[in-house]
Amino acid sequence: MTPVAPLTDLSRLCVHTVTTKPWAIETAIEKYAAAGVSGITVWRDALEGRDPVQIGRQIRESGLEVVSLCRGGFFPSPTEAGRRQAIDDNRRAIEQAAGLGAPLIVLVCGAVPGQPLETSRGQIIDGIAAILPDAEAAGIRLAIEPLHPLYADDRSAINTMAQAHAACDRLDHPLVGIAVDVYHVWWDDTLPAQIALAGEKNRLFAFHICDWLTPTRHLLTDRGLMGDGRIDIRGIRAMVESAGFRGHHEVEIFSTQWWESDQDEFLSRITSAYLGQS
Repeated sequence: MTPVAPLTDLSRLCVHTVTTKPWAIETAIEKYAAAGVSGITVWRDALEGRDPVQIGRQIRESGLEVVSLCRGGFFPSPTEAGRRQAIDDNRRAIEQAAGLGAPLIVLVCGAVPGQPLETSRGQIIDGIAAILPDAEAAGIRLAIEPLHPLYADDRSAINTMAQAHAACDRLDHPLVGIAVDVYHVWWDDTLPAQIALAGEKNRLFAFHICDWLTPTRHLLTDRGLMGDGRIDIRGIRAMVESAGFRGHHEVEIFSTQWWESDQDEFLSRITSAYLGQS
């Protein structure tokens, strides 16, 4: 694997709006641009009560790039009505992404407590297949994000890169690929081969970064700044870049501790940590 070059600027840095959750999206746009951040990934909750077209225009006028929309998915349901509702919601996500000018939607695929994982995985395939015509019409890619196995009960039945590849194989569509989030895949000893395969098959759509704190106080809302935890972010970045990835490095930090802090200081810490550790 080719050694990874140090990061010397913020030209590939993207921040998710959920990372600075206390800020309204208008504030986040202004602050990210002023800090020199290059891209923004918009979470759907940040669009509540707003026109995606107007927000997309504001993002571009600020000099930021719309990297993706988070999130679609949550396809499995024990009822047909629930599955139809999920498909309808994902179609709305595609409409929002098109309005924003986002080229990609990240899919947190979903799971149902008590339902066999294989059943949920089949419903995920069916759900993605159902929205593919809408994605095609809008020219929007769909990135399956494998989540850590500790989320398999209720957040995603796709928990490894290998399972994400299996889903992509079944769907066999160029608009369907994979989002690699270091928080969810850092533990996997097959990761180098799986990332290389994603590169070979043109499925490496997104790269998310943060860190795993030890001990962790909460599996969802205690993520750390890059360099504060256990993940070899530089090593995984070397893998994705060796596989041909040239997109943004997306900072996605769920943290009640950081959300309760001064968000200007937090953003400054993000840019410093990005340059120093990722």
